[in-house]
Amino acid sequence: MAAPVEVCAFRDEYRRTSIGPAYRGWLHFATTSVGSLAVIGLAASRLSAVRPLEWLAVPATFLFANFAEYHGHRGPMHHPTRGLGLLFKRHTREHHRYFTHEAMSYESSRDFKMVLFPPVMLLFFLGVLATPVATALFWLVSANVAWLYVLVAMAYFLTYEWLHFAYHLGPDSFVGRLPFMARLRRHHTEHHDPTVMTFHNFNITFPICDWVYGTTWKGEP
Repeated sequence: MAAPVEVCAFRDEYRRTSIGPAYRGWLHFATTSVGSLAVIGLAASRLSAVRPLEWLAVPATFLFANFAEYHGHRGPMHHPTRGLGLLFKRHTREHHRYFTHEAMSYESSRDFKMVLFPPVMLLFFLGVLATPVATALFWLVSANVAWLYVLVAMAYFLTYEWLHFAYHLGPDSFVGRLPFMARLRRHHTEHHDPTVMTFHNFNITFPICDWVYGTTWKGEP
């Protein structure tokens, strides 16, 4: 199905003004993936004789990340917030106009810029979110818990990027036809309906918090 005229017009203008000729979508994807995997590998290599109770850091970090994803998306990504205006602009005013529920798929690798976080965000997540918490866990709990936190947090970040990337592939692609992926993609596609986006389906990875908070779209008017 062809993208609506207004979506095509916005994409053309955004590509002209905001995606430079030197941009390479697959290099962007590789930078995010390799950088995240390197941090995950480093964290895994630092683990030593993990005790049973320390493994609880894995589900705890996963649930914390899901909570943070939900509230970050429901909050500043969809509502203007002092100091985070750029996040609102990029997500609500750009991403949601570039991709709507009627036009979810990329047209070329140049469109990756409108889906993936800028590579600098990897440094932000690592330096601002992962490192301070990991340092506190290192001193207050144990080194293993700190490294497990880093490992799971970065794995969640990469899962977020990969899943979001996959949702904007064509529905007839191999990934798009996987049963579990089709369901997650539908969850995100419904969120891209302009009448739904500020009220429903805020989890981009796994809709746990959407279920907890009752914000899963059920097709009500």
